Amino acid sequence: MAVEATTTVQNGQWAGGGPGYRDERSGCAFLICTPRSHPELWQQFMAGALRSYRRFDIEEALAYDATIDGRSTTVFVVAVDDIGRVLGGTRIQGPYQQVDEAHAVTEWAGRSGEAAIRKLIADRIPEGLLEFKSAWVDHDSEHRIAVREGLARSAIHVPHLLGARYALSTAADSVAEGWRVSGASVVWWIPAVPYPSERYRTVALLWDMRTFRKHAVDSQLPLLDAEQAALATQAGVIPRSGGPA
Repeated sequence: MAVEATTTVQNGQWAGGGPGYRDERSGCAFLICTPRSHPELWQQFMAGALRSYRRFDIEEALAYDATIDGRSTTVFVVAVDDIGRVLGGTRIQGPYQQVDEAHAVTEWAGRSGEAAIRKLIADRIPEGLLEFKSAWVDHDSEHRIAVREGLARSAIHVPHLLGARYALSTAADSVAEGWRVSGASVVWWIPAVPYPSERYRTVALLWDMRTFRKHAVDSQLPLLDAEQAALATQAGVIPRSGGPA
C-alpha cells in the first residue's frame, strides 16, 4: 500500500524546491531532500519503510526508533507518483569520517569478514563514502521494478551531488541483483552474513563513481545520463547534514 503524500510535484521537482527528476518508466518524480527541510515527507518515507520491513519480518534492520529523528540521515530519496503517493525510497548516511559510523560494520561484527568490511570502509573514506540504507518499494505498485531501478540509479546521483566517490549498501543476496543495475558490484571477498536473521544472506554492494559505467546494465546508462543532466540544471543545494526531522 502506497503512502499518501501531500507534496506537489511539478516537472520532476517538488513545489518547495530542491533537486529532483522525472522517470518516465515508473511515472514517478524522484526527489532528493533532507529530514530537516521536508519533515512531513520524511515521516511518510519512514512510514512506508516500516510497513515494508514489517511485511518481511525484518523490522529490526530498519532501526526505526533510532532513525526516525533524522539525525543519522544526510539526505533521503523518494519516488512520488503523479497523484502524490510515495511508492518507495532510500536514505543516505555520510560522507563518513570514521569507520564506526557505518552501519555495515555492525552487520559483520563478530563474524567472518568483519576485518575485511572495516578495511573496505577505511580505505574509501578519504575519497568520500556514503551508505544507502532503509530502501523499500511499494509491494503493490505496478511499476515496482522501475521504481527499484530508479532508486538504484540514485546511488550514482547522490554521491555526485555530495562530492563522494563511493556508495556502499548491504542487501540480501536474493535481491542484490536488482540494485546492481546502476553499476554496483558485490564485494566478493567479503563473505555473506546471516543478517538480520538466519533466513537471509546479506552481501556488501559498492558503487565507484569512476567505474560504475563498466558494470551498469546498458539500458540504465541513457537514464542515468538524462537524470544527471536534469540535476545539473537545477539550483537546489543539498545541505551536508539532515538534522532532526
